[in-house]
Amino acid sequence: MDNLTHSLVGALLGQAGLKKKTGLAMPALIIGANLPDVDAACFLWLEGVEHLGFRRGITHGPPAWVLLPLVLAGGLWAFDRWQAKRGTRPEGRLPVHFGWLYALAFLACLTHPALDWLNVYGIRLLEPFSSRWFYGDTLFIIDVWLWMLMGFATWFSLRREKRGGEWKRPARIALVVALGYIGVNGAISSATSAMASGQPAIASPSPLMSWKREVIEPHGRGQWLINGTKVGDCALAAAIAGRSVNSQTDAFLFWSRAPFAERAPDGSVILRDARFYDPRARDRFSVALPDVKCEELTSP
Repeated sequence: MDNLTHSLVGALLGQAGLKKKTGLAMPALIIGANLPDVDAACFLWLEGVEHLGFRRGITHGPPAWVLLPLVLAGGLWAFDRWQAKRGTRPEGRLPVHFGWLYALAFLACLTHPALDWLNVYGIRLLEPFSSRWFYGDTLFIIDVWLWMLMGFATWFSLRREKRGGEWKRPARIALVVALGYIGVNGAISSATSAMASGQPAIASPSPLMSWKREVIEPHGRGQWLINGTKVGDCALAAAIAGRSVNSQTDAFLFWSRAPFAERAPDGSVILRDARFYDPRARDRFSVALPDVKCEELTSP
């Protein structure tokens, strides 16, 4: 999911009462909920779509669940000690308990891969022990309904707290409603996939109308049906075999779940993925193979 969603989950956990467990609990929860995305730093050294083969991997797997919260808790604890030595520690801050800091950062860190699993994008939950991709096919990467629900609940809880009212209940209710919303969308995806004619079918949630699904079904070798519309007009195996060896192609094929080959205007080949098919955005989830000519694919 996007980082605003991750941050709101951390904030709601704090407003549900966890922020009273230790000083600096809210930073531990909010930062911890985003911490696995440190792998975004790969954009500094990777080119093109190479990031597809790196993201949602090593920093989202079991060792990271343990080590990243430890680093965060240690940093927050050291920051509190540093402020105390300088005499700048806020008087109203609760005593900082390292054990609680770690527990909260660990909990928040776990929510990150759980949410990322909900997309059709995929996540390698067992990295580095296994590079298998897992897919929840439940929510779009950016869900505005979750934004509104969790954003309003966080604001309302903070407002109540400031006025001396009951502030934990709104956050707790929002978390329960969010889980219910996720469950309903998971059921919609499962039902949609089960009713599709092709197997395995991908039920991809819509960006705004979260109750709608884009059905992606296999259609022979190297072709897919997106809501009944066929994509893929070049032989995928021939395109891959004829490609120049390069890290971008390898990364794309490692990440791709519904790959197909498409003819470019100049007659060469573009590798695409049916989950993110958008002819207007070729550079984001595609690899151009300018030295490979399209070998026409005969439909079954």
